[in-house]
Amino acid sequence: MKSEEFAAAMNNYRREEGPLHQKSYAFAVRIVNMFLHFTNEDWKLQAIYKQVLRSGTSISANVHESEFATSAADFSNKLHIALKEANETIHWLKLLHDTNILDDKCFTSMYQDCDELIALLVSSIKTIKHNNHLKN
Repeated sequence: MKSEEFAAAMNNYRREEGPLHQKSYAFAVRIVNMFLHFTNEDWKLQAIYKQVLRSGTSISANVHESEFATSAADFSNKLHIALKEANETIHWLKLLHDTNILDDKCFTSMYQDCDELIALLVSSIKTIKHNNHLKN
């Protein structure tokens, strides 16, 4: 996709309506609320809490950054970063669950939301690759 075509496509994009935009932001809000809850419980685990806060909110930040990417490659790169952050977040959620910090209900809900984000990101990245392949 040429830069001009990409810019035109991005101008027509209604980012607030996109499911990836909405779900990644809602997940970031949940992560922040979870972090605020945990920091009051045990200061010894703050390093882990900060890791899940960083990776969990980074998903949304990178999705939002991708929306105004300068090229299709930049757009794809930001989504790849968001995907890596989502995968890292899954790791921290599992660790918090397996060490009995997160109860089953909270873990299952957070895990499912993050897993859904991963599926959306993978689908978006595949679509970008497919569309780029068709244009070349």
